[in-house]
Amino acid sequence: MKPEKKACEMSVAELASYIDYSVLKPEFTEQEIIDLTKDGAALGCATICINPAYIELCEPYVRGTITKLCPVTDFPFGDSSTESRVAQINIVGKYDCVGEIDIVANFGKLRSGKYDEVTADLKACADAAHALGHELKVILETDALNEEQIRQGCECIIAAGADYIKTSTGFLTGHEAKGATVDMIAMIMDQNKGRAKIKGSGCIRTREHFLQLIDMGIDRMGVGYKSVPVVLDLKR
Repeated sequence: MKPEKKACEMSVAELASYIDYSVLKPEFTEQEIIDLTKDGAALGCATICINPAYIELCEPYVRGTITKLCPVTDFPFGDSSTESRVAQINIVGKYDCVGEIDIVANFGKLRSGKYDEVTADLKACADAAHALGHELKVILETDALNEEQIRQGCECIIAAGADYIKTSTGFLTGHEAKGATVDMIAMIMDQNKGRAKIKGSGCIRTREHFLQLIDMGIDRMGVGYKSVPVVLDLKR
């Protein structure tokens, strides 16, 4: 939904509320994860996206803040069994510090045209998240898909009852990295027609891009730790 005022007129706190602060690199040390979690919480970001193993490590640093943790399940490939994916959601969803849950769609099946299978899998995941009181964001991995597959993937997410359509993991190899371009978000908005929320992620690295997506009506953005101060125009 388009905001009531232009993004360029928003405060840092208002802009930070659009950000899922990405702390997902597998090589991060525990101290790096703690430091970045503290930074995202201090800024008032919506969530800190972390790998599920670090929920208990990060929980003390979001406690008492407006920031929640967003564990990203079955990341970054999205090709575990439905049973495994649901089990991951049930494990991470029991924590009070968790806000939303992200999961990767099986984009190999999207490329294979197995849309009914993708929908059934995502419905099981969405049902599990909702039973625990959490919204589910589904990552399509748009850089691996053509337009038809992206549009059909949006329909799978909507039919499954998931809450967000999301673009990218940021960890795809062997494809050109485009991420949440203006054209990609416009295409998803055209297909979605307001039926789900939209999260852009991947290659959001400039303030101009960040503000433009807000003005288009995006609901959330995944931004890497190096790009957060850039998009928020912080002098540090």
